[in-house]
Order: sequence, then C-alpha cells, then structure tokens
Amino acid sequence: MADEPTNAPELSVSELSFALKRTVEDAYGFVRVRGEISGYRGPHSSGHAYFAIKDDGAKIDAVVWRGVMSRLRVKPEEGMEVIASGKVTTYPGKSSYQIVVDALEPAGVGALMALLEERKRKLAAEGLFDPARKQLLPDMPAVIGVVTSPTGAVIRDILHRIADRFPVHVLVWPVRVQGETAAGEVAAAIRGFNALESGGAIPRPDVLIVARGGGSLEDLWAFNEEVVVRATAESEIPVVSAVGHETDTTLIDYAADVRAPTPTAAAEMVVPVRAELAATVADLGLRLDRAMRRDLDLRRREFQGLARALPRLDDLLALPRQSLDGLSGRLPNALRRGVLERRMGFSSLAGRLRPELAMRPVERQKERLGALNDRAVRAFSSSTERRRARLDGAAKLLASLSYQAILKRGFALVRGDDGQPVRSADALRPGQHVVIELGNGSAGATIDGAAPQKRSKGPALPAKPQADLFG
Repeated sequence: MADEPTNAPELSVSELSFALKRTVEDAYGFVRVRGEISGYRGPHSSGHAYFAIKDDGAKIDAVVWRGVMSRLRVKPEEGMEVIASGKVTTYPGKSSYQIVVDALEPAGVGALMALLEERKRKLAAEGLFDPARKQLLPDMPAVIGVVTSPTGAVIRDILHRIADRFPVHVLVWPVRVQGETAAGEVAAAIRGFNALESGGAIPRPDVLIVARGGGSLEDLWAFNEEVVVRATAESEIPVVSAVGHETDTTLIDYAADVRAPTPTAAAEMVVPVRAELAATVADLGLRLDRAMRRDLDLRRREFQGLARALPRLDDLLALPRQSLDGLSGRLPNALRRGVLERRMGFSSLAGRLRPELAMRPVERQKERLGALNDRAVRAFSSSTERRRARLDGAAKLLASLSYQAILKRGFALVRGDDGQPVRSADALRPGQHVVIELGNGSAGATIDGAAPQKRSKGPALPAKPQADLFG
C-alpha cells in the first residue's frame, strides 16, 4: 500500500510545524488555564520566565515574556495555584505546545492567603519584621510625609486630624494604592522621601505615613508585595502603616515601625495635642516655681542655723586685744633695753681698738673716732625709726580697737555704782546712780522710773578701759 499513488502533498517538517502553530493559535487565541506552577526557578537571564502549569492529569509549558513579567501584579512562585490568561502556541523547535501568559492571578482567596503566609515566612526569616529594627516616632515632628492617593477620604481625614491636633508641614507623595503599578509607586515614594536631604529645597520628613482605605484582600495586595515591604524595612525615616481598617492586616504592617488601625489613628499617633502640651508645660512651670521656693526656704534656714553657730565678733577679738595690751606694755622697756645694749656694744668696740691707734697722729685718731661715732649715730637713729614706726602701727591698731574710738563717734558708755559697764537695760533700777562716759568726758546721772525700752544692738564695748600705751 505504500506504493499506492496519493494526492496528498508532501510537506517539509517546517511547513507542517508552522501549519500546526497557525492552527493552534487560531483555535486557542485566548484561554484561561487553572493549575499549579511547577518547575519555576525565577526569571531567565534574558528576563523571560519559563515554568509549567499542571493539575492531576496533565501539564502544559508556560512562558512569560520580559515585558509582561514586569507588569504582573502577582509574580509566579513555585507551587502557587494560579489562573493564567494568554494564548496557546507551539514551539516548532521541540514539536511542543505552550501557553504564552499575558496575565497571572491567584486561584481564589485561599491561594492568596497561602501565598501571603509563604511570603510572610520568607521575609520574617530575613529579619525584616524583627522588633529590634523598629524606630521610635519623634515627639513633635516638624514635617510629616504621607504616601497615599491624592484623592479620596483618606488624605482629607489625615490632614484634618493633624490640623486639629498640632498643625505642621505635611508633604503628600501621590501614588496609586491599587492595581498593577501600585506596589512600585508606593516603594518609590518611600525611597524618594528617604532620598531628600536635610535642609534642602524640599524639607525631609521626620516621619512617614503610608495610608489606604479599607478593601478586599485583592484590593490591598499591593501592600503585601516584597518591594513595598523591603522599602519600608530599609527606611531611615520612621514609618507608620495605616492600610485598611482595624481588622485588615498586610505585610507592610509587620515591616513598619508602628501600625495604626486607621489612617485617622495614624495622624493621632504622629502629632501630640497642642493644648495638652501647653497645659503640661504650664503645670511643669508651676511645679518648678514651687520647688525653687522650697529650696530657697531650706537654704535660708540652713544659713540662719550656720550664722547662729558662728562666734561673736567680741569673742574673736578678745585674745588679740589682750595680746596687744601686753605687747604695748612691754614695748617701752624693750626699746630702752635695745638702746642700752647697742650703746654697750659700741663701747666694747671702742675699747677693742688696736693700740697702734694711740701712736698715730691725733688728727687721724680724731677722724677715726668721728667716723665711728657717725656710724653709731646713724645705726641708732635707724633702729629708733624702725621701732617708732612699729610703735605707731601698734598705737593705731590699739586706737582702732579701743572703745574710746567708738565713744568719739557719738556713742556713750554707762557704768553702774560698781564701775562696771551696764550691758542691758534690764539691769537698771529706778533711782540708781550711773556714770555716762562720752568721747570728751563723763557725767553722772540718775535712772528715772520709766520702763526700759528695747533697742537694737550697737557695737560691743570692752568691759573696762584699755591701758595707756606706755602705762
């Protein structure tokens, strides 16, 4: 039968392969295939991705071109159950068929949750969620950066809440918060704020708020992407995550320094209440004033106690006065003894003159004796002047410490019948005779019957007149 004639045209391998390719592509120009990703090892060096999609009974090769790979909202991962959209074609070089993927999505919420848990474990193992990486929020930021959609209720709520509590400078970096490009825009915004220089034309924020309203798992998926999580963890500026409602949880919440249940709560976290701060400062000021007053009172009481423990001036001067009196009494005799001793010394020197002086001419002996006499006179005069100067100094000191000097300034010394000074008005009695000593003399007086009046203490006076300097 092989030799039987036929009308079928002869086709080359290439012709048959390309004919099959056209037939398959025409029949399956657009398909959606559900299955599990198998054999995925990441993008090829060319940027394309190759893997297979399988189920329990079959497997089909799949390819994602580099341009499509960068636009995929969900990146392929080993073992992920997905729905792949694209067209079926053949690869003539291997006589095989494959699906060229144009879009990729997880196969249901369960698949998304499984992918989310796997990604969470992976990023946690890298330490991106480590509490030690968390930064403290500034107490009073001067500039706040907000990464969110420029339209909608979220940005209005944040700005309104900040204005009510503590108005500061707010910078908004507008991004999409949903869709294929949302993750890249959010990550770029976080890195862009960190790239600003302090003191530049655009102020660098002290804290960042990444915010979005509530939504489904698919709506919030951009904030589960690795690029957003890594940008948040790398941020040198503290980041507050405010994505979704209180029950919504995304991976950025784990990487952020602080998680806020709502965007409004995030605004409350980053700024204090100005009125409360003013009240706190006022209260601290009052407490400081009271503390300073208490401290001053305590120090005043301590000073008064120390002052009472100090000795009186009279007690301090008593011994020096007594010593001065003794020295002033011995001074004249000491001067006379000094002069006598030096006169005797001069006489001894004169007696020890060599005998040959008598043999010299009378004129030279006279000249010699005259010179010795002059030296003796000058030495005596100099010694006398020094002692006189010391005596004058002692006399002036005695005069300044003597109570007569105080009387000459207008004070009076009252003495009783026994000649002793009266130190207190309580010691006087009516009819008592007293002697009042003034600066230029004294006078007698008799105390009347009036009650003594208290007076401020005056300068302390000695118990008896001091001895005369040469007495």
